[in-house]
Amino acid sequence: MEFKFGDASILLPPLHITIIAAIILFLLVRWSKQLETRRFTVFFYFFISTSITPIYSRGTRESVFELWIPLGFLVVLFYLFRSERNHPSKMKASFLGLSIAIYQLILQYNG
Repeated sequence: MEFKFGDASILLPPLHITIIAAIILFLLVRWSKQLETRRFTVFFYFFISTSITPIYSRGTRESVFELWIPLGFLVVLFYLFRSERNHPSKMKASFLGLSIAIYQLILQYNG
């Protein structure tokens, strides 16, 4: 989507991605309000959970194969299970981050 204002223009992502981003932001703000202290940590758990990392790479003459995993989610999940300050809002935020990581994996493989 492009909005033109004379010589300048604003480029926005497609409408469905903008709506999904607004829903994610709404959910994160709602879940952060459920925490009594350190409300910003929900956003950290979400952003860390969205990271994906290649763990195996194999190159041939025709192409390169890379095996990607949502390593950020696994790190957050292990941390939350070991931590005594495990709150359902943090777990919800990390699973929401996992859904974004899965979307990134689909784009990585089908790109």
